[in-house]
Amino acid sequence: EIDDGLSIEFLENDRQKIWVHIADPTRLLTPGDELDLDARRRTTTLYLPTGIIPMFPSELATGPMSLIQGQICSALSFGVILDESGEVVDYSIHASLIKPTYRLTYDDVDEMLQLQIKLEPEIHVLNQLAKQRFQWRQSQGSISIYMPESVIKVEGEEVKVEVLDDSPSRQLVAEMMIMAGEVGAKYGQKHDIPLPYRSQPQPELPPEAELILLPAGPVRSCAMRRCMPKSEMGIIPARHASLALETYVQVTSPIRRYSDLLAHFQIKAHLRGEELPFSRDQMQEIVMSLVPAVKEASSVERFTNRYWGLEYLRRNSDEVWQALIIRWLKEEINLGLVLLEELGLELAMRFGRSVNVGDRLEVKVAHADPRKDEVIFQEVITTVAEAAAN
Repeated sequence: EIDDGLSIEFLENDRQKIWVHIADPTRLLTPGDELDLDARRRTTTLYLPTGIIPMFPSELATGPMSLIQGQICSALSFGVILDESGEVVDYSIHASLIKPTYRLTYDDVDEMLQLQIKLEPEIHVLNQLAKQRFQWRQSQGSISIYMPESVIKVEGEEVKVEVLDDSPSRQLVAEMMIMAGEVGAKYGQKHDIPLPYRSQPQPELPPEAELILLPAGPVRSCAMRRCMPKSEMGIIPARHASLALETYVQVTSPIRRYSDLLAHFQIKAHLRGEELPFSRDQMQEIVMSLVPAVKEASSVERFTNRYWGLEYLRRNSDEVWQALIIRWLKEEINLGLVLLEELGLELAMRFGRSVNVGDRLEVKVAHADPRKDEVIFQEVITTVAEAAAN
């Protein structure tokens, strides 16, 4: 599923227009037809360690619905002009035909940015504009929390765990997708279009004086994360606190998120001057049905990843892992939450001695049973003599 692409248009007076092109699966659907209703029932594509369960049939999701290099593809394109601070000052949305030139991986883009390859100046311009967007959102009160994220894959008999790096390319794409979501929501709000808007109440974060006492990095991020309220979906635009946007809707993944598909149906109909396929009451009813379905899908992904994470640890019980204590679960019984930094896994551990949040330990798996959802760690104590010998 390739559902997004980026391009840049150079305007007069050293201005640029950013184009975010999103795959347009709605051209193959009619609201209420069998494909649409089946996608609504599935709600989202599931990404599991053992494979992908797509929202649409794979032959469509990875074929005519996707943006394919070298082919003319249907898209919904968001054209955006920013001011010097990174704020959106002008935008337009178009049903379009595009021909993707390159298919780049995150590693490809990171290498281009690192080596400052001059043959692709567009990448560097987009990166600079993404940084402006990030800084503008920070000035509006955005809340950035980074915790290591693991990707677990089961390939045949092998279980692999990879930690995703918060690289410049991922930050670039994330900012562009957030920007497209802001523009889609602005358009919907301006024209009174019922959309599945996303919002988030303002959190009550720990006082700055309290946060500064915590070690920077995962420990501090964990403390902030615990205070963050869940995002909400509804048909009335509202502020999204952590993104620092007054209105926001997800529009960039219509092949794998049904709420994004709904937004495309509505926006495209309005662009054509047609009656909206979903009335306010219908949209409210669909959104109410999506919320528990999305929650259930997230639970399936979370529990399946946990199972295979524990299975990976069981198979590698001889390994010594670096564990960072990120918070207490029950301090009175010495039970805390540790982050295995090489794996991006967060798991409970009961300590056999006095420790503090922020301490780093070397641990091994004493027992792991993924079927029972059990894991017990033991600390590896290295003596001075052993350390000297090594």
